[in-house]
Amino acid sequence: MIFSIVGWILRIISDLLNIYSFLIVIYTLLTWIPRLLVTKVGRVLGKIVEPYLEIFERFIPPIAGISFAPVVALLVIYFVNNYVLYWIANIIRYVLIR
Repeated sequence: MIFSIVGWILRIISDLLNIYSFLIVIYTLLTWIPRLLVTKVGRVLGKIVEPYLEIFERFIPPIAGISFAPVVALLVIYFVNNYVLYWIANIIRYVLIR
């Protein structure tokens, strides 16, 4: 029973990370057309995505006017989604089996 609850929670976290990755990609595409950023969708996406992207923009300056912060942000989400959640599931499984 506890395994199914933990698995369910980890699956929800994984799905939320996938959705957030998708939002980052959409926001990044919207930045290519500045008029789209001032639309309601652009502003809402900005409020959701920009705080996370700003963390990486502090450390990764734009090169030739192109920001690579979204790429690094997506790589971090990928790492968390595919490795950290897996490690957490294995640790919980190991602790509960003993």
